[in-house]
Amino acid sequence: MSKDMKQLHLRAQTYARIRTFFAGRKVLEVETPMLSAAGNTDPNIQSFHTRFSGHVDAGAPQRWLRTSPEFPLKRLLAAGVGDCYELGRVFRDGEAGGRHNPEFTMLEWYRVGWDESQLAREVLDLLEQLMLQAGRNFNIVETTYRGLFHDALGVDALTDPVERLQAALGDVGLNGEGLTRDDWLDLLMTHRIQPTFTRDRITVVSDFPASQCALARIRHEDPPVAERFEVYVGPYEVANGYHELNDPKEQRARFERDNAVRRERGAVEVPIDEKLLAVLGKMPDCAGVALGVERLLMVLADTDRIADVLAFPFDEA
Repeated sequence: MSKDMKQLHLRAQTYARIRTFFAGRKVLEVETPMLSAAGNTDPNIQSFHTRFSGHVDAGAPQRWLRTSPEFPLKRLLAAGVGDCYELGRVFRDGEAGGRHNPEFTMLEWYRVGWDESQLAREVLDLLEQLMLQAGRNFNIVETTYRGLFHDALGVDALTDPVERLQAALGDVGLNGEGLTRDDWLDLLMTHRIQPTFTRDRITVVSDFPASQCALARIRHEDPPVAERFEVYVGPYEVANGYHELNDPKEQRARFERDNAVRRERGAVEVPIDEKLLAVLGKMPDCAGVALGVERLLMVLADTDRIADVLAFPFDEA
C-alpha cells in the first residue's frame, strides 16, 4: 500500500473514531449550510464568495462559503438542539502553502451548560484516544497565556508595553509598521514559542488577553481575560475554544468593530449574520470548540506537509 493510500485510510479511521467518541457521549451529529448570505467578519480571515443566479425570491444572490460552521450551529443551539457537533469542509481564501489548504476539514462541537475548562478537558480526552490508537506517545502541559509567555520569554503578555514584546521577538525580518499589540503577541507565539513545543507534547493554553476575545466571554479580573483556550499538538495549533458569548448587543458591537478594521485596511466588508444575532440571546450557556482535522492528521501521520494528508491539495484539485 502506497503512502498516499495509507493517509486516506488514516483519515477514514480518524473520522470513524471521532463519531464513535461523540456517539458514546450522546452528542448529536448535525449538518449545516456551506453557503450563507452572511460571512465571517474577522479581519484576519478572508472568505470565498459566489453568486446565485436563480430566482430572486431565493434570497440574497451573493453567498459566502463558510470559514466554520459556528453561526448556524449556534442558531441550532438557540432552537434547543442541545449538545451537537459537525464534521465537514470549510473554506478560507488566501491560505495555501506547506501547512495550509484553502479547503479543509473542521470538527466543531458545543456543550450546553459547560465552561471552557470543562470543554478543554474533553478535547484532551478525544486527542488522547486518537493519539493512543495511532501509537503515538505524548505528555500534557496545561498553562495560562500569561504563564506561557512568562516561562518561555520572561515577558508579561497582559501588561508589558509593545516595546518589550518587540525586544523579545528580536529580528525576524518583518516590517512592523502598523502592527498592533496583539499582532506582536501572535508573532511571539508563532516565531518564538510554538517552535519549542516538542512533537510528543500536547499544550493547553487558557485565559487569553481580553483583546483576543473573538466570540468568547470576558472574565473581569485585573487585568481581564477572555474565557478562551487553544490546544497545540506538537508545534501545531489544532483547536480553539470559548465559553461562548450569548449577548447579541455585545456580539453586534464586535462584528461592527471587525468591519471597521476591514475598512481601515481597505478590505471587503462582510455582511453581519443578522439571523444569528436575532436568536443569540436564546442560546443557552455553553462552550464550543473548533478543531482542524488536517493539523491533527499531520501529527498522527508524523508529517509537516498538509499535502501528505489530502487526497489532492489545492494545486492539484
